[in-house]
Parts: sequence; C-alpha cells; structure tokens
Amino acid sequence: MTSIRRRDLLAASAAVVLLPRVSRAEPAPIPVAVSSANGIPAVKRACELLDPALLATQTRTSTVGRDHRPVHAAVQGVSLVENDPKDMSVGLGGLPNENGVVQLDACVMEGTTGLGGAVAAIENIQNPSQVALRVMDRTDHVLLVGKGAYRFARAHGFRHAELLTEAARKRWLRWKENLSDKDDWIPPERDKGGTITCLARAPNGHMGGCTTTSGLAYKIPSRVGDSPIIGAGLYVDDTAGAAGCTGRGEACILNCASFLAVEFMRQGRTAMQAALETCRRIVARTKAKRLLNAGRPAFNVKVYCLRNDGTHGAASIWSGGKYAVRDAKGARLEPAQFVFKRS
Repeated sequence: MTSIRRRDLLAASAAVVLLPRVSRAEPAPIPVAVSSANGIPAVKRACELLDPALLATQTRTSTVGRDHRPVHAAVQGVSLVENDPKDMSVGLGGLPNENGVVQLDACVMEGTTGLGGAVAAIENIQNPSQVALRVMDRTDHVLLVGKGAYRFARAHGFRHAELLTEAARKRWLRWKENLSDKDDWIPPERDKGGTITCLARAPNGHMGGCTTTSGLAYKIPSRVGDSPIIGAGLYVDDTAGAAGCTGRGEACILNCASFLAVEFMRQGRTAMQAALETCRRIVARTKAKRLLNAGRPAFNVKVYCLRNDGTHGAASIWSGGKYAVRDAKGARLEPAQFVFKRS
C-alpha cells in the first residue's frame, strides 16, 4: 500500500482549488420584452427604448438614462395600446362598467429598486400606466384610487379625456338591452374585457413591467381586478424575473399569481414552467361551484413570464393562448402552454 504524505495531499487539494472555473454562457446583450397577445406594438416599442446604443449613455442623473429604464420602456409600450381606440381592453375605447363609465386600472414595478406604483378605478385619464409610473417616482405611496388618483394625474399635467368611444357605447347599450331578471352582473362571454401586460429586460439585466386594463366589461362600478395589485397582476425582481397576468382578476388576486410565478423562477423553474405551474395552482385552489364547469374552472387566466436571463414563456388554464415577444429573433406571437385543452 502506497502511503501519502500530508504535505502531498494538501498540495493536491490546492491544485484543485486553483483550477480555473468553467464560465457559463452569458445572456445575449439585447433587450427582451414579453406581452399579452395584443402587445406586439408594445414589445417592439419597449425594445427600441432599451437599445444598447441608448443604454450606453445612461447615467444615474441623466434624463436619457431615467427615461429608458425597463419600467419606462414597458409603460411606453403599453401606452400605444392604451391610445388605440380599436383595442377595447384598455385606455381609450375600453369597455365601461355597468353604468357606462370607463374606469381604468394599472400598475408598474421596477426590478432594480423593488418599487411600484398603481392607480385603480381612475376615470377620464387615457394613460393610467403613465400615472402609475408617476405614483412610483413622485410619491412615497404605491396605490391611489378613484377621484384621488384623477386629481393626482391632473396635477401632473394629464388631460381630462372622454374615454367612452362610440363603438364601446354601442356594445354597452347592447348589453343593457339584453339584461334579464336573472342577471347576475357577469357579462356575456363575448364581452369579457381584457388587459395588457408588458415585461421588459434591458441588456444590463435590469427589469421592469407594467399591467394596464379597463377591467371586466360592465363590472359593478369601482370593481378592481388584479391589474393594479402588485403581486397579483404584476411582479418584478431583477434577481429572479418578472411576471404578469391577464384573465379573471379575482383568481389572480386570491392566488398572488404574479408573485408566485416569480418565486417559481427563483426556485429554478424555466419561465414556461413557472407560468404553467402558476396556472395549475389556480386550478387546484378553485373550489367554489359557481366558478366550475364539470369540475374545471369556467374561466381563463394567462400568466406571462420573463426570467432574469432573458428566457421567456407563458401559459393559460385553457388552450389556444398566445403571447407576444420581442428578442433576438424579432417580434412575434408564440404559443402558450396550457393546463386543459378546449374540446
């Protein structure tokens, strides 16, 4: 048996310690943005604002640097959709509440600082996403609602605007004309309303996000869904990733859906796995009979995820969903994973 001297053993151990570490491939230095299916314009705009040429000029005090943070890029992206009267899910032309009044919700969150801002049930302001950004940047609060949110927006120069377009008014009137004595304030399937979420990652790894909506069509006045709730409709953390939700807001609130998805990514799941697992959790926790059809949720939720390494994915409870993404391959729609296949 060959003996090994203690000095030789220590020398061998030191040699192992001093071996060079195998370097992992770094994420490509390009901006990446993810959004709901109506967000192709949003992801394009967000990535334009996060172009490396602009980030090269970024300083802590410069206007360019501050206005091209990922959270700002996400807000500018969704603002394009808020300004489009043909999209009845957000902003101008959004479907109103049961009284024919458009009430909007939005929130933003910055992954670097962990700060967020939101507004809920705000009326006559076309871009609630931009107001939410002001709440984050210019106050020590997170959420402003109703008339107070409106006054805050006006103080910051936002114009009073009539948001109910003729097309949205006609759809609301059709709903009113078809009410019955059995109505339970849940709108017809064709007019569920909608949302847009946008998650953005800069080449330097910083992240930001925004979710904005006109909410459930013909809702009870002042109903607030998940879109302005940090942790429900949106959550962003540079150390893990970002997530946003669309669909039944109540389910996202009760399950802290966006926060949960980010935590799944923190545990090592891919973006797609995190989105799908979040949908499965919502399915498992949906137990009220009025929310079930043949034992499965009678509603849909979509979860969008962007990991801090730039990889992305989305999932929904029911099949048929897509999500918008802009990365090195360009802007496009990608299929989302799902829990149940529609028959």
